[in-house]
Amino acid sequence: MLLLAIVTALTSVVIGAVHPSGADQISDAKAQAAQIEAEIQAEGAHIDGLSQAYDAATYHLQQVDAGIATTESQLSADQSQVGRDQSQLRTQAIKAYMTDGTTNQFTQMFSSNHDETGIRDEYDAIATGNVTTTVDQLHTAQTQLQAQQSALRQQQAEAAADQASIASSREEAQSAEAAEQSTLSKVNANINALIQQQEAAQAAAAAAAFNQKVAAQRAAAAQAAALASQSTRTDGGGGGDVSTGPAPGTDIPPPGSGAGAAIAAAESQIGVPYVWGAEDPGVGFDCSGLVAWAWGQAGHPLPHYSGAQYDDTTHIPLSDIAPGDLLFYGPGGDEHVAMYVGGGQMIEAPETGETVHITGVRTDGLAGVGRVE
Repeated sequence: MLLLAIVTALTSVVIGAVHPSGADQISDAKAQAAQIEAEIQAEGAHIDGLSQAYDAATYHLQQVDAGIATTESQLSADQSQVGRDQSQLRTQAIKAYMTDGTTNQFTQMFSSNHDETGIRDEYDAIATGNVTTTVDQLHTAQTQLQAQQSALRQQQAEAAADQASIASSREEAQSAEAAEQSTLSKVNANINALIQQQEAAQAAAAAAAFNQKVAAQRAAAAQAAALASQSTRTDGGGGGDVSTGPAPGTDIPPPGSGAGAAIAAAESQIGVPYVWGAEDPGVGFDCSGLVAWAWGQAGHPLPHYSGAQYDDTTHIPLSDIAPGDLLFYGPGGDEHVAMYVGGGQMIEAPETGETVHITGVRTDGLAGVGRVE
């Protein structure tokens, strides 16, 4: 009992020593990751706003460009129209002058009843006035359009500058976001490494505690056997050897049991994901599915249910545990089952989100040990 108390105290010290510092590091790293994720989200919202502003600036620039194109087209059309007007006026004047007596609207001007010089002068004044008016109107329109065009050019320059500035800001924000994503990846990798280290330390501590517990029980059993043997000799009983075979509870599979083959089969599935109700090598297993399949490969079929496996195996004391034996958890062993592989370790398919792996034996909730025979 004293030995068991010492073992229990050592176990609590070992487990307590590996937990707090690792937990603090993981907690700090997770807090850092959460802060970076918040910054990435804020940067993403900023980028979205810049993208919308860039789209608006691009649309405004397109509108300005369209206005410039329209103005230039109008200037060209006005110039062409005035050119046509000048040519038409000249043509009509010459034609009217050369076809005196026709019904042309200028006939009366060039009638022989009038002084031709005066009429020509009068016509020239009219024609010149029309052309002058048209040209003046053209100049006015051109001046207005050129002013509008100049204003549009200024708007175009400003819109292009705005667009370039927004594009530059967006590129900077995207670069910052990429840098934050890179930092987050490193932090997450560090978190995973810390978790693996913590899990390894906890598994090692659990294995050490289990080994100490088993050793204590074996020592107690050996002491009880020695006392019983001494008592028998004192009472005049036989003094022969208690046992001629290997010591019980060693890390050697029972000979001819198939445990070695079962362990090898189970270890071949390390890394396969947990899948509830599955017994599919390379694809997925649940806890009892892994045990049933592994022992099936060794020629010992077991039901695919931990409670039934508990009932179908021979229950042995923890001090006699050997590789290949099954560890059952929960009332009647119906909550979980794993296979002992020696050295205080077991192989299991634990739960959703995890994979088949080897870890230290847990004694919390342990219902008992079963041997396949």
